[in-house]
Amino acid sequence: MAQTLTLYNRNAKVPQTLLAAVKILEATTPGLAIKFAIRLFTTPVKHKLPKREIEMDLKSTQHHIFIKSLGQTINVYILGESPKKVLLIHGWSGRGTQLCSIADRLVDKGYATISFDAPAHGKSTGKRSDMTEFIACALQLEQQFGPFEYGIGHSLGAMALLNAIKKGLTVQRAVIIGSGDIVKDIMDSFWQKLGMNVATGNAMIKRFEKKFGETINNYSAYIAAQEVKIPVLVVHDEDDNDVPLSAAHHIAKHLQDGTLIITKGLEHRKILGDKTVIKHITTFLQL
Repeated sequence: MAQTLTLYNRNAKVPQTLLAAVKILEATTPGLAIKFAIRLFTTPVKHKLPKREIEMDLKSTQHHIFIKSLGQTINVYILGESPKKVLLIHGWSGRGTQLCSIADRLVDKGYATISFDAPAHGKSTGKRSDMTEFIACALQLEQQFGPFEYGIGHSLGAMALLNAIKKGLTVQRAVIIGSGDIVKDIMDSFWQKLGMNVATGNAMIKRFEKKFGETINNYSAYIAAQEVKIPVLVVHDEDDNDVPLSAAHHIAKHLQDGTLIITKGLEHRKILGDKTVIKHITTFLQL
């Protein structure tokens, strides 16, 4: 899959035409340059449904759920019929079926999974999104479909899961896979890739902080981790080209009850379908 500019993708190459456009906007209309950067940052890339996810898409019971706090409708997937439920949260530019291999194993173990397409992802409405919307979806789904026994999140979804727990989501154990960590680092990396100057990058961050009414780093995974009392399994691959391995070590360091597993050769997405990783997850969840 070609590398595209997203929240993470540290090694992505930015098209020269885009870099040139940003420079022109900065020189002529700085305010518009900031808006342009924010729009890029909050617009996920929609990919065609991979073959490996088709079965889950077909077998799931799906619902359109209106998220009151966002004024948007999301697509929710329910796999399995057990009263014992696990919440799954996909990553940026992912879908509610992205954790299909994990979901299948959980169903085999006697659980049902609840997952969703975040706003602007998959079959859900909207064109742009951010982590706060992932969190809002998780909290409302707990009200409508919970309680959840466990929570599993990947990438941005992992960050959202920790923050949702911080904000009151109740689960007995949590698993985070390939999680990002410090929000400012993520945003700094983004505007730097665009070739923007420091003033524009800082202005972009201030726009987000004004919108949220708090500093962006309040949503950093390690900050949320400090308030998570339940056992958490942190899984990360040393060859992850999207999120540095240092993120996993930093998050685990701030968890009260964290277990860290480092894999090799699975990168950022193949890790979700690895049988050994899934075995680690089910063992940790005591299934």
